[in-house]
This record gives sequence, C-alpha cells and structure tokens, in this order.
Amino acid sequence: MSPSEAFQQTRIPLHSGTGSIPAIGFGTLIADPAAAKQAVKIALATGFRHIDTAELYRTEHVVGEALHEAFIEGIVRREDLFVTAKLWNNNHRPERVGPAFEASLRRLQLDYVDAYLIHTPFAFPPTDEQHPKDEQGQPIYDTGVTLEETWRAMERLVDEGKARSIGLSDIQLEKLKDIVGIARIKPAAVQVEAHPYLPEWELLEYCRRHGIVLQAFAALGHGMEPRLIEDPVITGIAQRIGKTPAQVALAWAVQRGTAFLTTSVTPHRIRENFDISPLPEDAMAEIRENIGMSVRLNQVVQTGVPGFVPPSPGSRP
Repeated sequence: MSPSEAFQQTRIPLHSGTGSIPAIGFGTLIADPAAAKQAVKIALATGFRHIDTAELYRTEHVVGEALHEAFIEGIVRREDLFVTAKLWNNNHRPERVGPAFEASLRRLQLDYVDAYLIHTPFAFPPTDEQHPKDEQGQPIYDTGVTLEETWRAMERLVDEGKARSIGLSDIQLEKLKDIVGIARIKPAAVQVEAHPYLPEWELLEYCRRHGIVLQAFAALGHGMEPRLIEDPVITGIAQRIGKTPAQVALAWAVQRGTAFLTTSVTPHRIRENFDISPLPEDAMAEIRENIGMSVRLNQVVQTGVPGFVPPSPGSRP
C-alpha cells in the first residue's frame, strides 16, 4: 500500500463507541434528491467509506436507496461502511428521540447506524415544523427540555444496540464540557465547522484529551466568501506539491488528526476530494502560522439554525 493509499484509508478509533471512523467522509446536504443518490453511489465507488446524513437534509431516503443498491451490487459491504445520522432540534424531548431515530433507520434502510448525533444543542418545540419562527422571524426554542435530558435518551439508543456511538454537532466547547461532565456514555465524536480559517485548536485539544473525534464540516469553506481554496498560502502549497488547493486543505484536516466531510455532485470533484496524500511538514507549519484569516461561515452555533440548509417547504418566512 502506497503512503497515499494509507492516508486515504485512515481511520480514527472511537474510544466511546464501537470501531473506528474513516477520516474521509462524504456529506449528503444536496438539494436535488436524484443528484444526491447518484453522488453517494459515485462516492462509494470512489472509496469513501463514511456517509453522513441527517433528517434535516431531507435526503435520508435517497441515501438509503443508494446504500441498498451499493450493497446488492457489491460496491461495499455494510460492515465496512460508517453511517452517521442526526437528531433534529424538534425531537429533543426524550420521548421523541427514539421515534425520530427509528424513522431515520427506516428511511436509510438500515438496522443500525454507526454514529447518531444531536444536530445542534438547541431544542425547538416538539412539533413537525423543523424551522419554527415567531412574528419577528426569530427561532422559537423549547424551554421544556435540557440538552442533558436529550443526551440521556441518546444513551439509551446505544444500550439498545441500534446506535453504535453517539455524539454532538454544531456545539461549542463549554457546552461540550457540560455533556462530558454528566455523560454515562461519553460523546464519541463532535461535528463542527472547521477549516484553516476556523481551525478550532482549543476544541480539538479538548477532544484529544477526552478521546473524542473532531469531525470537520465545511472543510473547504462551503464555497462561501472569503474563499478558502483561493487563499495564497493554500494555493502556493498546492502549486509547490502538485496538488489542488482543495486537496491541500483536506489533507491538512486528516494530518492534524481530525476527520472531515466534503460534498459534491460532480464526479471529478468527488474523486479529487478523495485523492489526497500527506503534506510536507513545512506545509503544515505554513498553514498554521501564515494564514491570518479567521472567519466562521455558519452561525448555527449561535442560533441552532444551519445557514447552509434552505428552509423547509411550507415553513414560515
């Protein structure tokens, strides 16, 4: 196995959960269901072994179809695949956690998921409306449940064997510390926005100390301004080592010990995002020391409303 192949197949042990998580993951926040299904199948054929989805993305059913077809066609075996799903904000009350989880399993056509995450630490009212808002257009929150109560319900899913591990998403360090402090089953992973413009070094160091995997979404900046892959430090390294800027940013994520998610519907981009290899140590140091930009692209950690997700059809403006 070449160094590049070994790098692409990097897995990070789950100290609070079962098995290990592939460092390279494929996200399914794709608006067009048909495109999402095709992208998942291309990703699996390319070599991606972690598929990330969520109730909120409204793609679980097509992800399930793609996985089912991939199993039948022999592209991948279930036991070699890591699947992550997420609990949305309107299902935080303990009595709603189990039914929401089972609904995701049905849509995914799976008997278990490898990781189930609380999508954000914010609870919305226990209704079917995913984006409840008041007359001023502000999110409505549910004060009748705590994150700790939701976490206890998540732990029961592990006890039942249907979620191999549990974790959190879109969470800040202080709230993560609260959950680690009370948890019977510790978070196995946290999924947060992270990239060279938002490296989250303090959060990463805390996760390392507690055996928690940090997984980065928006690892390429989600195509938003300022454009990470146009940064002169990133482009300079890419030119020097014969890789694309995207490959440099993604390799940086793996090499510093995190997992990442990337999303595309374009076949050559999907393959490019998998074709990463180790960076020279001087390149790693250059990214850490010479990138001066600091920006958060998604304010979900402040509101519980992901900025990358369009409102649900029929939701109030």
